[in-house]
Amino acid sequence: MATQQLATPPTLPAVQLSTAACIAVTVSNPMEVTKTRLQLDGELQGKVHLKPAVAGAGGVAIPDVHASSKAGPNGKVYNGTFDCFRKTWKSEGLGGVQRGLGAAYAYQFVLNGSRLGFYEPFRNTLNSLAGNDPTTVRAWSSVAAGASSGVVGAVLGNPLFLVKARMQAYSPFNPVGAQHHYTSALHGLVDIVRKEGPRGLARGVDAAMLRTAMGSSVQLPAYNLGKTTFASWGVGDHAGLYLLSSIFSGLCVCTVMQPADTVLTRMYNQSPNSIGPDGKPRGLLYKNPVHCLFLTWKTEGFFGLYRGTLSHLLRIAPHTVVTLVANEFISRQWTQYKRRKATAALG
Repeated sequence: MATQQLATPPTLPAVQLSTAACIAVTVSNPMEVTKTRLQLDGELQGKVHLKPAVAGAGGVAIPDVHASSKAGPNGKVYNGTFDCFRKTWKSEGLGGVQRGLGAAYAYQFVLNGSRLGFYEPFRNTLNSLAGNDPTTVRAWSSVAAGASSGVVGAVLGNPLFLVKARMQAYSPFNPVGAQHHYTSALHGLVDIVRKEGPRGLARGVDAAMLRTAMGSSVQLPAYNLGKTTFASWGVGDHAGLYLLSSIFSGLCVCTVMQPADTVLTRMYNQSPNSIGPDGKPRGLLYKNPVHCLFLTWKTEGFFGLYRGTLSHLLRIAPHTVVTLVANEFISRQWTQYKRRKATAALG
């Protein structure tokens, strides 16, 4: 009887990791808002060097995208991460820098409940199918399990991420990109279904799968690699080990995921009935993630794909650190609780 009472509930890892992620997103959300706006600032601008598309001549059709009325001579509203944060805080206050936080909480539970909850079962299954010990840590199965569980989480969490991105992009004072005014995550979901139909909730899911698979395939393997490497260098089993491993994981995720993240933000923010930052109808700019990637590269160059990288790094680093460190803390607290219960049962 005591053993049954002390057994770990099957849903505990998912709940534990999702809770840790929600703690982290409270800290990282302001940089997520900043990153989102920077990725949309100057969208498809800088195309003056391109020749107009000519039918049958192999030209590239570039949508005519007008800059925001608040944009400077360079077509941009913000001059980097800190300028964006400062302007958002000054004009919109705490509510502005924490825009979309409710949707972010819900998304973290769906995403991490799936991504991190399925990670170990997927990895064990892949090892078993390959004829190996299910618990063996192998690079290929870790990467494949991370990517697969990430795709599951991306698909299930897509509607919430879609709403979150649009809420974070909206600004009544310094608009960039398409503008969608949602008062809450629920309002956003209802409004999308009403205006775009149920299929509107799936907008950008292909880009989300790409982004999340890339990030998930790197995050946990990089964290585990960091722990193993730093431990071999003499770092003891304490908070410093988790901190260093988390920072290393965050750097790897940011480097690999940034282009896909920029594409995802732009795919999410567009809709058939969207309004541009100039107050005029915007409509759809991209056919699919590959088209978005191509147009961004063509009009804005390589660095257009890495727009908002500093904000992303300032978001992903503390987010990864707080998520994984909080998860370690919660896990240890649960283990200690079980030990106390076992001791009490034997006593």
